Amino acid sequence: MNTVDITPQTRLLRPALGMAMLTLLGFGLAYSLLATGLGRALSPYTATGSLVTRDGVVAGSTLLSQPFASARYFMGRPTASGHDPMAMAGSNLAHSNPELMQRITAARKAVAQREGVPLERVPADLFTQSGSGSDPHISPEAARLQIARVAQARHLPAEEVAKLVSAHTEGKQFGLLGQPRVNVLALNLALDTMK
Repeated sequence: MNTVDITPQTRLLRPALGMAMLTLLGFGLAYSLLATGLGRALSPYTATGSLVTRDGVVAGSTLLSQPFASARYFMGRPTASGHDPMAMAGSNLAHSNPELMQRITAARKAVAQREGVPLERVPADLFTQSGSGSDPHISPEAARLQIARVAQARHLPAEEVAKLVSAHTEGKQFGLLGQPRVNVLALNLALDTMK
């Protein structure tokens, strides 16, 4: 009867398990704790979600889109995730997909009707979704298009609302990256403070 010596396999198992535990604890736990600690120390506002509070209650995050449906507020980009940060995603429909084209056409018509402008004046960011589905910004053109509606709904002079939009228009990041943009939540919260 032949016997099989399993000692070489046993000798290899111990270092493999040791390396697996070291990797799990080192990279899975220690690195995560270190990165979280450094993030909170170097940038506590963004590390905790860039939450905006009003009267002690969280009103939203400057990093994520929020739904605004009232005519009294500026509205952000449409989203495939329904403004759910746990379901961030685009629609994954190809540019050639007829369903995508129908949705874009319907959204563009809805914005044009809501704002009382011709289709050609509707900026693309008001009828197309961002890649993540959670973009909290709109273009300055998209914000300016909504000034008349918001001013009328709030019984404010359009010039005052336009000044607020200008004050909340951010330039390119670091002066180089991206395009000028307006954070919808910040703009709407500032709008609520106007008399």
